[in-house]
Amino acid sequence: MTELNIQIEELISKNAQDFEISKVFRTYYKNYVASIDTTLETTGGKDFFVKHTKHTDKFLIQLYKYILRKHFGDYQPMSSSIPVTLIALGSYGREQLCIYSDVDLMILYKDIKGYNLRPLMEELVTLAWDCGLKLGSRVHEINEIEEGVKEDITIKTSILESRVIYGSKHLWYAYENILRKIRKTDQKEFIQEKLEEHKQRLLKYPLKMEPNIKDGYGGMRESNMVFWMATVVFGVYDTKELIGKEFTEDEYKKYRAALEFIFQVRNALHNIAKKKIDVVNFDLLPDLSSKLGFKHTPRMTKERQCMAKLLESLHRIHFFSSVMVKKFTRRIIHDNKNISQLKEYRYKKDLYIIDNKLYTSYSAKPKTLVPFLKELIDLPDNVKGFDRSYVYYASRTILPTKQTQELKKTLKVLLYKPNLYPLIKLIYNSRLFQTILPITKKIVNQPQFDGYHQHPVDVHSIKALKKLEDIKDSYVEELFNSLEEKEKAIVRMVTLLHDVGKGRVTDHHISGEKLFKNMTTAYNFDPEHIQLGSLLVRYHNMMSKVATSEDIYSEKVILSFTALVKSKLALKMLFIVTYADISAVGESVYKSATASLLKQLYLQSLPAFENTALLTESARRNAKQERIKKLNKFKTLSNIMKKKIFYISSNHVFLKMKADEIIDIAVKAQNIDTFDYEILNENNLVIRIIRNVPLNLGFLLGRLEFLNISTMNIFKLYDEKKFFEISFSEKVDDEDLIFISQIIESSFDMTKKTKLAIPIIKKDGIKIDCNHTTYLASMQVIAKDQKGLLAYIAKVFDDYGIEIETAKLSSIKNKAKDLFLIEKNGNFCAKQDQIINDLCVEGK
Repeated sequence: MTELNIQIEELISKNAQDFEISKVFRTYYKNYVASIDTTLETTGGKDFFVKHTKHTDKFLIQLYKYILRKHFGDYQPMSSSIPVTLIALGSYGREQLCIYSDVDLMILYKDIKGYNLRPLMEELVTLAWDCGLKLGSRVHEINEIEEGVKEDITIKTSILESRVIYGSKHLWYAYENILRKIRKTDQKEFIQEKLEEHKQRLLKYPLKMEPNIKDGYGGMRESNMVFWMATVVFGVYDTKELIGKEFTEDEYKKYRAALEFIFQVRNALHNIAKKKIDVVNFDLLPDLSSKLGFKHTPRMTKERQCMAKLLESLHRIHFFSSVMVKKFTRRIIHDNKNISQLKEYRYKKDLYIIDNKLYTSYSAKPKTLVPFLKELIDLPDNVKGFDRSYVYYASRTILPTKQTQELKKTLKVLLYKPNLYPLIKLIYNSRLFQTILPITKKIVNQPQFDGYHQHPVDVHSIKALKKLEDIKDSYVEELFNSLEEKEKAIVRMVTLLHDVGKGRVTDHHISGEKLFKNMTTAYNFDPEHIQLGSLLVRYHNMMSKVATSEDIYSEKVILSFTALVKSKLALKMLFIVTYADISAVGESVYKSATASLLKQLYLQSLPAFENTALLTESARRNAKQERIKKLNKFKTLSNIMKKKIFYISSNHVFLKMKADEIIDIAVKAQNIDTFDYEILNENNLVIRIIRNVPLNLGFLLGRLEFLNISTMNIFKLYDEKKFFEISFSEKVDDEDLIFISQIIESSFDMTKKTKLAIPIIKKDGIKIDCNHTTYLASMQVIAKDQKGLLAYIAKVFDDYGIEIETAKLSSIKNKAKDLFLIEKNGNFCAKQDQIINDLCVEGK
């Protein structure tokens, strides 16, 4: 900075033009930003923030002094005599200025007739912007401050973080007096508004695998809330002034250590991206983990170590912030009149239940672990939540050095509680999770980089348990309610611990089964419950895997699946666990299509536990035909039409469709000479076609490749007629339906061609089974999920004259798993090698 002063002085002495001086400032600041990378190698976190803030202070002061020299010349008064003060706000005021953060500056002035201050202040802002500073400036006359704060909560929030940089000390002292008034004015309204704003921010940015470290759960805004509430309620300028009064030194030390790591992460993110960024996304994580000094180990990659520490830090900040903000503000926002009414809500000494939430005093004396757990066990089942006062009380529980028999016995009772979710959520929020359930040690803060799960393993597991408390699928709810109370308890435990094997070297299904078995054995669970729960943990995602990627109407598939599940009860419980597991991934992941597939698999599997003979295609077709005969709409048909229904070639139409739907399709097909179609666009787009003339399927699918196809059924009816049903994963805009109609109609021109993208399919990703069923062969294709994959396969099949009976399409973790059932007409199995060669075009 000294060198900059000398350069500016030389230029001024030579009467240099403004643009020459501006260029020197700009070049200096540009070189400073370029040197930050080197600075960060030895300085990180709060230390860098302070250095960067102080450097920015000096730079702004230098700009301001130049402006004063320019305006006053040789008659420049002392800076303290000019009624202007430069004040840092926001992160700049807190000395938490990151590399690419906005520099929030307030230019405070007193409107004195003898000074023409407006041009001076405007020129300072312009020069700062011209030099490359991302200035977020506001200009206030000191007499306007109090009124301005009343109009906008954002102004009040910024002003609370004020820090003087340079200028009139007299003006700053006057401003400090106003600040003291502002802190005490409308305290309750300000706190309530900030709490609601903060609540909405956390709802918008919950904890996910790509966390927002500024505005999200456990981020810097949560830390800011602690300071804002502390300064409004107690008038302090630094939160640490409350050590020994509102929190212990140890509590504050752990919180500050976590916050320091977040600061380091933010600095590194800005430096890597060369721009303002606050989301730790997977693309930046490799560079970020290296910048922060993490290295690969035999058991954990540097990325996994980095994310685990980040998640732990976010949890630590959220815990401290949420507890302390509630503790600080309770005396302001609570009405003293309500204290006398607490007697009617008193549950036990120091415990109060209000609207199904448990409250206590922040000064309540903590218990040892077993009495604390017994206190939870004795709570009424209607307790659905815990106030931050009770979370804080729980966090101070005195922990034992090992799990005694009494503790294990108590934990067993706790795990059988019907309101298990709120108790587990409390245990997790109070940071007792892995102490109380040691088998969860590896899943705490365990990231999931699979592109499917949105949350870390521990958060996902607890969310899955929450989904059991409010089941949205009526069929699943009915199954759950049909279970006995102890069976429900096993479902809850399996749901909570289904991923407990993750974070280990062995497959998490196998290690999870072993861990669950060891824990329940140590807790002296019933042997049948141990066996059943262990089985469910081992195969917790088998049902979704079979439902989405296998032919659930195949005898072989059903028998293989039911052989693993072993009993009707286990099947029912697995269905419920699968629902909770999928639902916990994200709000829109458990879709109607998924629900339908799981239900069909469940229903198709039930007969296997009674009579395996019922699983043969012909037996199931006969059973469906008997149901058709009993329907009134069938009885009114002509004898010819009745015969045609039973002449339908496809077995799968009888396995997949309802009895009345089969009648409707058959009757409609009777009068079709060429083709007919309908388009449904309610929950998702569905195209149904009945044709009596050739359909250019490859062309049709190629033109529709801009949409995501979820399933495709092709059924042979009678008189050479075919029924096509193509379902898509999303709904389209109504104005697009005319365009889709045109595509369908043009697909009956066999000369039409469409340019198809050639997908990448590897030979080891194709599996063919020519003995899938008596009438059908199967082909499974596993490849990268890519546009035009189905259209290309259909085009190759068209070239060989191969009839697709049905197609099941599944895409998980950016990988397509498509299953095709193909009619055995001589072309497919005899030419399978040629077909594979044509499909696998990689390298051509």
